[in-house]
Amino acid sequence: MATPNYSYEKRQRELAKKRKKEDKAARKASGSQHSSTESAEAPAEGRAKDTPAGETPSAS
Repeated sequence: MATPNYSYEKRQRELAKKRKKEDKAARKASGSQHSSTESAEAPAEGRAKDTPAGETPSAS
């Protein structure tokens, strides 16, 4: 039976992380050009900032 090549698997994970990081940086760079008008918009309605996702705010 062949033994797993852990070095190859690790390198593939590192390349995937690097690719994801570069994609995120590219989106952030392109998004910063377009977000100047979008950042002025109000946050989603009906959701409080301090309320965790999945919980409804209480009307107390």
